[in-house]
Amino acid sequence: SDPMADGPIIQKACERALSQGMSLRGVLELVREFRRTDVDTPLVLMGYLNPIESMGFDAFAAGAREAGVDGVLTVDLPAEEASELAELLAAVDIDPIFLLAPTSSIERIRRTVELARGYLYYVSLKGVTGSAALNVVDVAEKLAMIRTCTGLPLGVGFGIKDPPTAAAIAQIADAVVVGSAIVSRIAEWADDPERMRREAGHLVSAMRQAMSVDSV
Repeated sequence: SDPMADGPIIQKACERALSQGMSLRGVLELVREFRRTDVDTPLVLMGYLNPIESMGFDAFAAGAREAGVDGVLTVDLPAEEASELAELLAAVDIDPIFLLAPTSSIERIRRTVELARGYLYYVSLKGVTGSAALNVVDVAEKLAMIRTCTGLPLGVGFGIKDPPTAAAIAQIADAVVVGSAIVSRIAEWADDPERMRREAGHLVSAMRQAMSVDSV
């Protein structure tokens, strides 16, 4: 699928994965491997519709359930067209998760929450992953609108690059989603796996600490 929501950092990561032979079936195998040592941590697959369509909705739902997936967020599948896949996932106890955006109307929010389970992912700004700084006040106002329609937890992503931003979002959201900032460190230290793990770990730890301090 065309990575319509992803900036250059995630796009390049996808290219690296594809060049190494990664596929949706390969991702499910990674989930199985993870589940051999961790059966408690929730796992959500986030991606695009084309690989799922290629595998087949029924086969994907069954394979994801068998592997140990807890939720699926299909970026380019709007709620208006998602009933078939959402129902198949829900039938095997996998949460269909949906995006909401700054441009989502109250009517569209209501339609989306009818199918959504698990949580909702709010895209904090217009643009792609790794975009410019977000406006926390604007995000808070939109989350308040969404909460009038649902009691589902609200995660916020896009534009969260550093501990101060993560801490600010943690004050108004139920989850903080960080992608490009971590992936950029993976790319930077791809030739040094130990340094890669250390640098990515330092960023996550710093964000977690900032969020914990601000929540006290």
